[in-house]
Amino acid sequence: MGPWANFALGFTYLSPVVSTYTLFGTALADGGPPMIWAFVMAGCGQFLVALVFGEVVAQYPVAGGVYPWARRLWGKRWAWMTGWVYMWALLVTITSVAYGAGPYIAILLGFRPTVHTTVLCTIALILISVLINYAGTKALSMAALIGFSAELLGALVVGVILLTTHRFHGLGVLFDDFGAAGDGSYLPVFLGAAIIGFYQYYGFEACGDVAEEVKHPGKVIPKAMRRTIYVGGAAATFTCLTLLLAVVDYRAVISGKDTDPVVRVLFDALGEAGARTVMAVVLISFLSCTISLQAAAGRLIYSYARDEMIIGHRLLRKFSAARAVPPYALLIAAVLPALIAVGSLISTDALTKIVSFAILGIYAAFQMVVLAALRARLKGWKPSGEYRLGRWGLLVNVGALVYGIFAIVNIAWPRTPEAAWYDNWIVLLSGGIVVVVGLVYMFTTHHYGRGDAPSGNAVPD
Repeated sequence: MGPWANFALGFTYLSPVVSTYTLFGTALADGGPPMIWAFVMAGCGQFLVALVFGEVVAQYPVAGGVYPWARRLWGKRWAWMTGWVYMWALLVTITSVAYGAGPYIAILLGFRPTVHTTVLCTIALILISVLINYAGTKALSMAALIGFSAELLGALVVGVILLTTHRFHGLGVLFDDFGAAGDGSYLPVFLGAAIIGFYQYYGFEACGDVAEEVKHPGKVIPKAMRRTIYVGGAAATFTCLTLLLAVVDYRAVISGKDTDPVVRVLFDALGEAGARTVMAVVLISFLSCTISLQAAAGRLIYSYARDEMIIGHRLLRKFSAARAVPPYALLIAAVLPALIAVGSLISTDALTKIVSFAILGIYAAFQMVVLAALRARLKGWKPSGEYRLGRWGLLVNVGALVYGIFAIVNIAWPRTPEAAWYDNWIVLLSGGIVVVVGLVYMFTTHHYGRGDAPSGNAVPD
């Protein structure tokens, strides 16, 4: 995998079109046009995390990403739990991306979207993605580059068309909530709408998940991570901005009268034929994002199994040399997300809940690595890879940890008091269940102690 394919993998996983098109209506309804500033807030915070990850992967370019990094920075137990949380977060993120594509598939194929058709479309997209992943690393690289090209071109072309032919507002609306906050403070409303920014800025770590398949990983991967933040963040912000300025009536969205402003804008601006063409390009983005996520999840599960850290490791660590993929690990990365999609039928507002749990899990796993890096620094670790932060390392590390804790608290905070208590707290409850089950599993099976891969070797004795 060359440098551009590695960057494209991270970009298609981060996917500015997927995050924006999935949550634009929700964020605008919650926070009005100023919700766009969530991209800036989350982008700055996650950039700090990407810098920390760049140092770690440059020294430890090992497949699987956060799990082997945590293993080397802290130790076996910490790594096991980091990998466990990240694995479930990745699996739920696969579901969230494929689920978000459901309404666009319905519009493109001309049938009425319902909860059940969305779940069926989710399963179909997951199945197509895993078949492409089974074709091998070269096919993955090609899919990532095609997805990157289609996504960037689509975002730019549609954005320019909306700005030049269907713009109804000036930039001043970015500072007007149009009544979204009611008579109260805008801050709580903005933090609720900020889910769109938090969902946007992860995926850069996928560049490191395939570290053993990249030439010169110590140089290539840190640069690809930063480039993913720059280009992906700019594309997402531009996409959101052009959609915002093309919405005719913000108050209709905030009141719930207009429940799908993206589709309305596209059909009004481009007509039926043009809108359906854009839907096709958008679905390429959703598909390439799902493919990239499955690739990352499969490599993590494989890395876990290679170190004998999980039940079924003899099967999950099998590797197809001909296609350069772990087939059974990829199968898990398809079956479990499909089952999660079916299970989503029990929750109201399933998309928001699935996305929120995905963000919670990913951010928690990220911060477990960030905390491990900070602990290692304080105990004497001096990064020795090809990419180093030097004297800024400690400050950047602390900033990344502070941001991550803030984001986790914000995402887990319950905001639907009218719902049943278990539905209101479902994000935190789901996160707690994953952690508790992981702890019970870890200390009853002692799988964390298996394998002879290096652990805790970042800190000098």
